[in-house]
Amino acid sequence: MRYILAHDLGTSGNKATLYSEEGAQVASATVAYPTRYFNGSWAEQSPEEWWRAVCDSTRALLAQASVAPAEIAVVALSGQMMGCTPVDKEGRALRPSILYCDQRATRETAALLEKISMRDFYGICGHRASASYTLEKLMWLRGNEPEVLRQTHKTLCAKDYINCRLTGVMATDYSDASGTNAFDLNRFAWSEKLLGLAGIDGSLFPDAVDSTTIIGGVTAEAARATGLAAGTPVAAGGGDGSAAGVGVGCVRPGSAYNCLGSSSWIGLTVEKPIVDAEMRTMNWAHCVPGYLHPSGTMQTAGSSFKWLAEQLCGAESEAAKTLGQSAYELIDEAIAAVPPGANGLLFLPYMLGERTPWWNPDARGAFIGLQLASTRADMMRAVMEGVAMNLGLITDIFRAQVPIDALTVIGGGARSGVWRQILADACGCPVQTLTSRAEATSMGAAIVGGVACGLFRDFDVVSRFVTVDQSVAPCAESVALYRRRRALMERAYHGLVEVYAELAKG
Repeated sequence: MRYILAHDLGTSGNKATLYSEEGAQVASATVAYPTRYFNGSWAEQSPEEWWRAVCDSTRALLAQASVAPAEIAVVALSGQMMGCTPVDKEGRALRPSILYCDQRATRETAALLEKISMRDFYGICGHRASASYTLEKLMWLRGNEPEVLRQTHKTLCAKDYINCRLTGVMATDYSDASGTNAFDLNRFAWSEKLLGLAGIDGSLFPDAVDSTTIIGGVTAEAARATGLAAGTPVAAGGGDGSAAGVGVGCVRPGSAYNCLGSSSWIGLTVEKPIVDAEMRTMNWAHCVPGYLHPSGTMQTAGSSFKWLAEQLCGAESEAAKTLGQSAYELIDEAIAAVPPGANGLLFLPYMLGERTPWWNPDARGAFIGLQLASTRADMMRAVMEGVAMNLGLITDIFRAQVPIDALTVIGGGARSGVWRQILADACGCPVQTLTSRAEATSMGAAIVGGVACGLFRDFDVVSRFVTVDQSVAPCAESVALYRRRRALMERAYHGLVEVYAELAKG
């Protein structure tokens, strides 16, 4: 038996998972790391903490599964996308990584758009110009930390930094490259035009390859740190969005899914880009060579709910300790007792700006409709509904061009039966879960790795790994209710745009 070691380098921690070549999950280990949120809309993590988490989780996994290092056929990573991790020639990080959700580069984005229209920009890279992306973050470094940029040899995405620590090779895959705002999706090459307009040297970006490329083997130094065998093949891997598309079975045209994690997105598999006239959605390269992976992503989905739980659900947390239950189970019970519509309460889930559908870094969260009769449970349900209705807006953008008859939901939020029903009602279609609800991203990385090293012939092997577990049908009455509420949500957002802009001035 040979095994695949997959790492999912997420926002809250790294999850290492060991899969057999037959598609069975053998063991998993998670190591958390902190995120530093500051200055209103800035977010950073330490790359050294990522490496520590990968080393610790790998060692824990090998010990837990009693698997010999020589039995690992390949290592493959998925990771958070759109970040900026400047490294020197030795691969040492020069500063904390600036994360995908960091919005500091708004002035740089505006300066870029003085030189090119948003529509022309979108036509090249499949994305809007935005502070969320690597290119604009590099522009910010040039203006604010020029010494760091002068020392920078390459800028790496999260999983590429770990791959470099494992192999000594600086490379990226097409899916992560397509999330930098510097990649031409029409040619599958770094865009000389966009780099020139930004004034950024194209040599700062590493070579881009298919996700299924073996970029190198584990070095002796990395072997000592992780417990892996020196020379173990390492695949290029993929960005978490595209990897999740593989793990959820979205490997052929005609399927759609929702990842309901800290951020949340609706993703599809297509052969040609989906070009939205209002440029609300994005196009990425897929981990499956030859396909694209359009998506619409909201910034704070699960993180909005986590904020709610931490700030307003102390009673449930205390009761959970006494009852030996999860606090989230008690929160779900409270929400289930509140009727759809949260007794007139509406929540705008824009806690850290928003990408799809508004592309407004100044947007902020809001409860609308609070009254003296409002309860904590109403607020809890309103948060779930606000996230789901925003995802409903994204779903309908895609429906204008391709049919979406069902959504497969994955991620931490997929564990909540209440949230799945709300999502089905808000999106107006059945919502399916898989036999493994939270593993799709690492599972996708494992399949990429298995194809890369020759264990698997193609991506259809996903049927070995996962099947549909449950399906929740929408309730017609609730679908109609949420359509009306979504219209109010859109009006509320537009009514607050000027307020958001004023608040952003400080």
